[in-house]
Amino acid sequence: MKKVQKKNQKKNDGKLPVGRELRVLAALCTVLVIGVTVGAETVFAEGDPLAVVNNLSEFMFGLIRAVGMILLGFGVVQVGLSLKSHDPSQRANGFLTVAGGIVIVFAKEILDLIVGA
Repeated sequence: MKKVQKKNQKKNDGKLPVGRELRVLAALCTVLVIGVTVGAETVFAEGDPLAVVNNLSEFMFGLIRAVGMILLGFGVVQVGLSLKSHDPSQRANGFLTVAGGIVIVFAKEILDLIVGA
């Protein structure tokens, strides 16, 4: 009887049951966060207060762009999973997430077009 229990018992090796898609998404998010952290600019004054505002603006738009890329990647993964599972509502949410990510990534360019600068 003990032999049957050992055979049917799952092996617990300390790893979480994570799918391939979730691992790819986690790796993508990690790369994006590291890229934003390493590529972060410092804000120097150097006597010109307008330069500080411009540097801070560039930094903030860089962070916004990183969030947009994360949303874009998540939307692509969501669309891929919906195509695999044939789920139309998840596919619609995925395309909306992709569209929102594209808008967020290009937010600075869109604002520049609106302002006309």
